[in-house]
Amino acid sequence: MDAGLKDKVSPLLNKKIALFLISQNLSLFGSSVVDFAIFWHITLETSSGMWLTLYTVCAMLPEVLLSLWGGVLADRYNRKYLIMLADAFIALATLALTVVFWTGIQRMELLLAVAAVRSIGSGIQAPATNAIFPQLVPQERLTRIQGINQTLNSVLLLLSPATGGVILASLGIVWTFALDVVTAALAILIFSFIKVEKMKRADLPASLLTELRQGINYTFRHPLLRGIVICQACSFFLITPAAILSPLLVERSFGSNVWKLTANEIAWTVGSLIGGIFVSLHGSFKDKIHTIALCLVAFGISYSLMGMAGNFPLYLTIMGISGLFMPVIITAQTVFIQEIAEPTMLGRVFSIVQIIAASAMPVAILFFGPLADVISVEAIMIVSGVFLALTGILYKHTQKKVRKEKVVFEND
Repeated sequence: MDAGLKDKVSPLLNKKIALFLISQNLSLFGSSVVDFAIFWHITLETSSGMWLTLYTVCAMLPEVLLSLWGGVLADRYNRKYLIMLADAFIALATLALTVVFWTGIQRMELLLAVAAVRSIGSGIQAPATNAIFPQLVPQERLTRIQGINQTLNSVLLLLSPATGGVILASLGIVWTFALDVVTAALAILIFSFIKVEKMKRADLPASLLTELRQGINYTFRHPLLRGIVICQACSFFLITPAAILSPLLVERSFGSNVWKLTANEIAWTVGSLIGGIFVSLHGSFKDKIHTIALCLVAFGISYSLMGMAGNFPLYLTIMGISGLFMPVIITAQTVFIQEIAEPTMLGRVFSIVQIIAASAMPVAILFFGPLADVISVEAIMIVSGVFLALTGILYKHTQKKVRKEKVVFEND
């Protein structure tokens, strides 16, 4: 059997890829349960846009500040050990919060503090996780494996709000923290069985600051990467009302029941699950620029329609439809970056993309959070949805022009 035929009939998942996906999705599940529980706890206790703003800033700002350095570390050291250490750091912070809450000290400020500590771990972990994929997965399988990963993400994100809602309503928030500690420990144990070599580099390692500067220059001088970064900044800013303020919309307009907050998350995740299955079975996305732009337009339209929905079932239906596009856009963006960036620069490139995306939302919530205490969340979502759709149209127009100019230049 020749190599080409053997590759076609070989299984899509091998042991290494399977263990990696199980490990990362276990970690994601525990973290998601905690994130949902804390967010809902703050929503139900305060019904305040300002408190949601403070929590969002604490959960994202440290990640923004550290992710650039996390990208440098991911290109310098073994990415496997960085992921495991970051997971352990986050689990220890959650364990400390569990102990403190069990003693009866249950203050909102502690939730903000631990959210910040967990965000520090994410700033180290996320660039390494995205950059390690091409070391484990052949390039021709990246899109389908990313689709499978997004499907698993969606399944667990479907379970995590339901799990978080049940635990929060019946046992209390402390038990959600305990669950996260257990899943993190299992994720670290499973990942320890995977052998991943450190990336070999042709150049000698420079200082951290020099390598950071090299990563920034490389990303922003690459026209296609620069386009993704700018698109991420604009789109994440405009996605913020739907991502952060939708529980507040549900609480104010449809009632403050935990089951309604849970249904809000489940509707989105069911849509994401269906989208992830589609990507894993059929997603090739030969024109990834077109795919990204189309998803942004679809997001914008659906967010505006959510703001116009007058009843809860219609709102949930539109929320579920909008979730269809999330696995598609994440897969298209991630694989596009993995295809066009140099392997030894992937950690830094992903850290820059991450910092732009992560910083856009805290900046946005500083604006949209207080605004939500003055005008309706529905009005905010309608306007932001219109601008998000326009962002998708502009991204396609500018990036198609860049790609065309690049082809002409290479042929001259």
